[in-house]
Amino acid sequence: MGAGQGHLGGRRVKGVAVNRPPIARMRDVARRAGVSHQTVSRVINNPDQVSPATRARVVRAIEELGYKRNSAARALSVNRSGTIGVIDSGSRVFGQEVMLVSVEGAARDAGYATSVALVRSQDDEGVREAFEHLVELHVEGIVVMGNTVALAEAAAHVATRIPLAMVSSSEVHAPQIIRVAPATAEAGRVATRHLVEQGFRRIAHIAGPEGWLDAHAREAGWRTELAAHGLADGPVYRGDWMPEAGYRAGRTIASSGRFDAVFAANDHMALGALFAFSEAGLRVPDDIAIIGFDDIVGTAFFQPPLSTIRQNFDLIGRHCIDQLLAAINGEEAHDVVVPTELIVRASSLHTGVSGGG
Repeated sequence: MGAGQGHLGGRRVKGVAVNRPPIARMRDVARRAGVSHQTVSRVINNPDQVSPATRARVVRAIEELGYKRNSAARALSVNRSGTIGVIDSGSRVFGQEVMLVSVEGAARDAGYATSVALVRSQDDEGVREAFEHLVELHVEGIVVMGNTVALAEAAAHVATRIPLAMVSSSEVHAPQIIRVAPATAEAGRVATRHLVEQGFRRIAHIAGPEGWLDAHAREAGWRTELAAHGLADGPVYRGDWMPEAGYRAGRTIASSGRFDAVFAANDHMALGALFAFSEAGLRVPDDIAIIGFDDIVGTAFFQPPLSTIRQNFDLIGRHCIDQLLAAINGEEAHDVVVPTELIVRASSLHTGVSGGG
């Protein structure tokens, strides 16, 4: 061997010699434990079928040799892919990145890989393409992040063949879909009720886009709570979850002079509205109050700090995997309602200086 060259895994490489121990295989574990490789396989996949003494010998051999099971080979042998599919709605809605990290981590902890399919267009064809991609990969279950009507309809169809959990509102009625989500309509009521309790009476709503179930639910909560207090609902200012939409709605609301408070369906649109109010010379909350939804990173540093409804996106993602794995393993899976929390900051507190009823 020439100077400065060594062998690594049977290949010649430049640099210092690297001594890497051979990869332990199942037959090596069997030989060390004095059992057949079928017994090793049973210890790994169905440990209850092996006597405690034999199981202990196999586990000790696995630890001593540093054996790691070959997931690809196991997938072939049991006709399971070991993969969970994830549908990403393709929107830029806050929370999906947090949920994706949570879903991937929980799946990996359970021994599963994840494969993400991005919805490239929000029409029926784009949604169908994303689902078909995951079905062709033979994923064992699917998590759907994003709750548009199109996604819910496609999910209901796919869920008849593959276990499926959806981050969804109560508007999804397909019994085969595992629903994991906050009680969104009730959270909309809580946000609106907070404004009413602060003394505001003319409360506008900047809503999410048509076709989004969360947007529908938050709007319904706003209407229901206003009606419960005998207050009229006003026109809905429809947005697309982005700050620019909130800014446009905020300009219209400011110029109308009709409202003393606003419930925005997410924090990004609330941020845009805050900027519009500042441009119009309105003081928040003295002249007009506002509350958002999500509690995105940085809301405590808006000017003024933004009141909002906090969602636990990490917990939502983990519940999706927990319930999906139950369904994959033939156990009973349940819908999960994840609690939300009202976060009160300066933007919604009635000072009594100018605004309010």
